Amino acid sequence: MSSPIKHIVMWRLRGETPKERMAARIKVKTLFEGLKGRIDGLTHIEVGLDVSDVDYACDVVLLSEFTDGAALKAYATHPEHLRVREELGDLRIGRFQVDYPVRDETGA
Repeated sequence: MSSPIKHIVMWRLRGETPKERMAARIKVKTLFEGLKGRIDGLTHIEVGLDVSDVDYACDVVLLSEFTDGAALKAYATHPEHLRVREELGDLRIGRFQVDYPVRDETGA
């Protein structure tokens, strides 16, 4: 049996002014949070907006969890996920990702 998997993505977003960047952050947050309950195998989704304002920080982080690797793979091509990606277009200028299996309290 395969274990749950966490999928974490961070983005840098377009925007010339702080107001434009905040609007971009809110758009990403709204669209991804709208996936909740729409994709089989997606058990948790959370979107955080950076408040540090340091120049090397990402603007948005997506924390999600899937029942297993197969569910994560299916998410990549799910029509709802593809719709979100299309709506965001070229708003994202940098992307970083980490996927890792969730371990239980025993480390298994």
